Amino acid sequence: MGEEEGTEEEAGLVQAMKVDFLRGKGKSLPNLNEAHKNGIVFRRDVVMDNGIARVTLSKPDGIVTGIEYNGIDNLLEVLNEESNRGYWDLVWSGPGTAGTFDVIKGTKFEVIIENEEQIEISFTRKWDPSQEGKAVPLNIDKRFVMLRGSSGFYTYAIYEHLKEWPAFSIAETRIAFKLRKEKFHYMAITDDRQRFMPLPDDRLSDRGQALAYPEAVLLVNPVEPQFKGEVDDKYQYSCENKDITVHGWICTEQPSVGFWLITPSHEYRTGGPQKQNLTSHVGPTALAVFMSAHYTGEDLVPKFSEGEAWKKVFGPVFVYLNSSTDDDNDPLWLWQDAKSQMNVEVESWPYSFPASDDYVKAEQRGNVVGRLLVQDRYVDKDFIAANRGYVGLALPGAAGSWQRECKDYQFWTRTDEEGFFYINGVRPGQYNLYAWIPGFIGDYKYDDIITITPGCYMYMEDLVYQPPRNGATLWEIGFPDRSAAEFYAPDPNPKYINKLYQNHPDRFRQYGLWERYAELYPDIDLVYVVGSSDYSKDWFYAQVTRKKDSKTYQGTTWQIKFELKNIDKDHIYTLRVAIASATFAELQVRVNDANASPLFTSGMIGRDNSIARHGIHGLYWLFNVDVAGSKLVEGENTLFLTQPRSVSPFQGIMYDYIRFEAPS
Repeated sequence: MGEEEGTEEEAGLVQAMKVDFLRGKGKSLPNLNEAHKNGIVFRRDVVMDNGIARVTLSKPDGIVTGIEYNGIDNLLEVLNEESNRGYWDLVWSGPGTAGTFDVIKGTKFEVIIENEEQIEISFTRKWDPSQEGKAVPLNIDKRFVMLRGSSGFYTYAIYEHLKEWPAFSIAETRIAFKLRKEKFHYMAITDDRQRFMPLPDDRLSDRGQALAYPEAVLLVNPVEPQFKGEVDDKYQYSCENKDITVHGWICTEQPSVGFWLITPSHEYRTGGPQKQNLTSHVGPTALAVFMSAHYTGEDLVPKFSEGEAWKKVFGPVFVYLNSSTDDDNDPLWLWQDAKSQMNVEVESWPYSFPASDDYVKAEQRGNVVGRLLVQDRYVDKDFIAANRGYVGLALPGAAGSWQRECKDYQFWTRTDEEGFFYINGVRPGQYNLYAWIPGFIGDYKYDDIITITPGCYMYMEDLVYQPPRNGATLWEIGFPDRSAAEFYAPDPNPKYINKLYQNHPDRFRQYGLWERYAELYPDIDLVYVVGSSDYSKDWFYAQVTRKKDSKTYQGTTWQIKFELKNIDKDHIYTLRVAIASATFAELQVRVNDANASPLFTSGMIGRDNSIARHGIHGLYWLFNVDVAGSKLVEGENTLFLTQPRSVSPFQGIMYDYIRFEAPS
């Protein structure tokens, strides 16, 4: 097929894949055979149709303007402009310039594959020096694929920056779908995070009250009274990369229909398995986010210099459509079916069908097998199996550098209870192997570079991680899992409720919890007594600022009181402070004198913004503080943890774990 004309297909192949160019915008389109019989060849739209789903894209932009399925003429929001229905976008900037939001529109359309089993079409946009400062210096190739008998379609893209092109950075890139607001009311992200959702109209100024930031709105006069008094905030529905596998929306009216984004691999997402991203939210909107600075800040914004060549494939992501026509059937069956389809897609990864040579097929990839053990003589004299540890391959760097790596691919898995791991489907290249294990602080890195070649199986010897440790544990607070989830998250202010998170394990996702600290500790900051306090009840989930009046805040100093006997005055004790998140914060440590110069200060750290965005962690930090025995006393000692920076309510620290060790 050429760029300007459709192919002729035999009338009997109605169920085969076809591409045709059809007339009109917002009209009921004729079927493919009728279009051919009438001799119609039009150039404004491209349609992929396999007899199950019918997808319309603008030409040559490559914007998904319509999805027809199960008798519904368009699942996407017909009230929106066509460019605001289903699209790839990015936010980019040149050196010293503000970010620019760009809905990616192609300038050339091409049919890559067209046969009875598969259609793959391409929308490309090339960059040239005349666009410097006006357009992101990338060649972008957006691909859309439909397979015979498949209930949905796939999309992926190739981004390329040539060496001679100017410097730039990408703050975000993603796929977004805006669904029909009168049809899709039920949102599902995980088994225990799903609900009927408010309407986008409820966020308008006459129905919603803006809160501390634009994303959070108190619904005061919603269209449906059941949502009155709730807070809507898209960040309440964020997930970690490892958990973003399938999410979407259900139309519960008959015929009930599900719209799902299925992500079978996270290899092309930045920041590793714990990096948090948006999923679905009021709109109804469904997102597949590949790069973002959310919960991390500038550390996860890739910056490309002039002279730096780069190419990356994002996706494919599967847009899965399902339905149930049985009036007695629970529409939530669609969620279970979507999870089953997700498992099918995961088993099929890496896919065999993408036509781009930049997408590496299974036979061109390699595999790594091994076992991870932990050696900590103060826990066990024998080696300890790394139970459910995280093991991954990422660009070579320092231990822990993977969580800030944002240009290349990463490949992660989890060990079994005996520490064995298998990382399959790794693209050829050079990597370091990294790991961390719940229950132990710090990061593991295998020192040697691992070179992956097509078809290889790398069998690693037993890998042994020796976590930071000088002496026996004298006391500890929390559990080392890079999260503050085990600490005390208070009930929200009754004025700011999201009903989904009432009596929910993720209660920390409620809006405004940071304000409750000043209510619980109006005059005196938190004091934790080792041996009698319970960190699940007595350690606030975040060391936030205290609100003094409507516009000013003050830093806070938390105290840890602990008893010591037989102090070794001539040797060094060690304080380990693992931080789960920090936002324009500083940690100062003092011992037994709140007014002394700090024994340790971190300086300003972190731009995670996890407090405002209801995330119980951001980037991980580990600080190891030497405490001279001469500074300690027999009997009660007090450790002072001060966070002095206090411009906003969202500055603060979330602790992961604190341990005080005896001298070695």
